[in-house]
Amino acid sequence: MIADSDFGDVETERAIVEGAGFELLAAQCKSEDEVIEKGRDVDGVLTQYARVGSHAIDAFTRCRVIARYGTGVDIVDVDAATRRGIQVTNAPNEWCAEEVADHAVALWLAAARKICRYDRATRQGTWQWQSGEPIWRLRERVLGLLSFGSIARLIAERARAFGVEVWAHDPFLDEFEIRSRQVRPVSFDELVEGADYLVIQSPLTPQTHHTFDRATLRRMKPDAILINTARGPIVDDAAIYEALTEGWIAGAALDDLEEEPAKQRDWRPHNPLLRLPNVIVTPHAAYYSEQAVTMVRRIAAEEAVRVLTGQPARFPVNDVAAGFRST
Repeated sequence: MIADSDFGDVETERAIVEGAGFELLAAQCKSEDEVIEKGRDVDGVLTQYARVGSHAIDAFTRCRVIARYGTGVDIVDVDAATRRGIQVTNAPNEWCAEEVADHAVALWLAAARKICRYDRATRQGTWQWQSGEPIWRLRERVLGLLSFGSIARLIAERARAFGVEVWAHDPFLDEFEIRSRQVRPVSFDELVEGADYLVIQSPLTPQTHHTFDRATLRRMKPDAILINTARGPIVDDAAIYEALTEGWIAGAALDDLEEEPAKQRDWRPHNPLLRLPNVIVTPHAAYYSEQAVTMVRRIAAEEAVRVLTGQPARFPVNDVAAGFRST
């Protein structure tokens, strides 16, 4: 079963799944109860946004694999799946690393150069450079990266061309590894307090949820810009609204919102962040290119088929035999 997807059709998956002798059920689940209702007796689940938590996993009667469209598995209860002997798979970062890095840099530049504000003012009849002030020269300012995985490294490569100093905080990496990329390793406190532009590229975990709350945002520079090309809930929407309206920071560019609209059936644009002139919001589109979408759909479907035909997963998240997560 495809629990949900927004790709417009399921023909890529159907060719792979039915070509291997299985039937494909396509659903658009927006809750675990709907996942259970539609997929209680399926052998495998592909999911893009629909949560497959312990409630659903415990209700499955024969599921052997949960394949995630994408890299993050925060929507899957991996521990519950492991206990039930269900293989969880994902796609490695490489499927969209170039796209996310490009998008992060595009958001950074658009926010720093006030591109959207200029565009709105011009369309409304204001032809003045002053409609975007103040704008600061990029060269010699600090671009900070929260996390320094494969995507953040690509962002760093791109950013250096603009003459910024690149800093990174990643508690899971040796400082030598960061320095070897011509990036300055810093503590979280130094990153938050010293970056002029701060790009979030860390995974969403219970530990990173609401990392950017009121307390953190108050410590940032008043002319700083926050860019989030990771998961929406890493930033507290209410806190960043307050930060942007009260001048704690100068701007934000967000590729997702905390409410994650794609997970809601009848979402409407009521979030007050969408009414602020110093915010850019894109619809969790950083990963998108035609090539990336084709690749991730193939990876998810092929992983499910591999597991169901007795082959090892190429991109396992958990070690079912040993009973623990492998990543």
